[in-house]
Amino acid sequence: MKNKILANLALLLTALIWGLSFVAQRAGMDYVGPFTFNTVRSILGGLSLIPVILWIKFSKPDTRTHEIRHFQHVNLARAGIGCGTALFIAMSLQQYCMKYVGAGKAGFITALYIVFVPIITVIYGEKLKKNIIISVILAVIGMYFLCFKPGTGFNVYDLVLLLSAFFYGVQILVVNYYSDKVNPIKASCLQFFVLGILSTVLMVLFETPTLDSIIACKVPILYAGVLTCGVAYTLQIYGQKYTNPVVASLIMCLESVFAVLGGALILGETMTIKELVGCAFMIGAVILSNTKAEKRF
Repeated sequence: MKNKILANLALLLTALIWGLSFVAQRAGMDYVGPFTFNTVRSILGGLSLIPVILWIKFSKPDTRTHEIRHFQHVNLARAGIGCGTALFIAMSLQQYCMKYVGAGKAGFITALYIVFVPIITVIYGEKLKKNIIISVILAVIGMYFLCFKPGTGFNVYDLVLLLSAFFYGVQILVVNYYSDKVNPIKASCLQFFVLGILSTVLMVLFETPTLDSIIACKVPILYAGVLTCGVAYTLQIYGQKYTNPVVASLIMCLESVFAVLGGALILGETMTIKELVGCAFMIGAVILSNTKAEKRF
């Protein structure tokens, strides 16, 4: 019982950290370009997980055979590159849009990755369940209320954020594929370094960062790098180990709510009644997509 309570609190803290990360990402755009921000934060995120990896490594003896270690290292490389590439596309699109979209709205649109995950699995022959179909309908309605403006239609950056959410869904599916083949913390660490390397290429091509600008952006970058990637990810692993998956997903979807609250309290962002109605539809879509219908006999 104690472990379950602590696990739920860990997941709630994770959702809070991830939700406020949208505030950090939005604030960071006042100092550096999106690709510079992603480069520095992802490298810091990878470095922040190294102490956790070393602690696990030295906490118990390694009894694996040479063949098993080789097999796991190969899969680790594949997982890191696959997850890192998907995350690179998702985060590059998302961070670029943070210059033009509020933290709260970005949080809700990004949360739709949870709905995209089962939709993407249709490619592999799986059938969409009724709750997913209803979730998609609710998400579309929510997007209309949140993003559609009479006379101008949808903002292109809102649609790009939706594409970003799709690639977050791809990244989750890659993680699920390798979850029982590699150490999740090692894979996460490697994916952040892959993300950092790829982001560096775009940073060099399209931006001219300076050390002064990066230092000026130290608070948003440290938050997004160390807390969001290192601390929150570790808390998520602990939380999901000791609590029910459905409960975990419901707690984690509060990330978008914390993004709105953070945007309002820290950045002074506001939402219209119409946009709040859209948020309600979208959070309903996220919750419903994680609900498994019980069979009745």
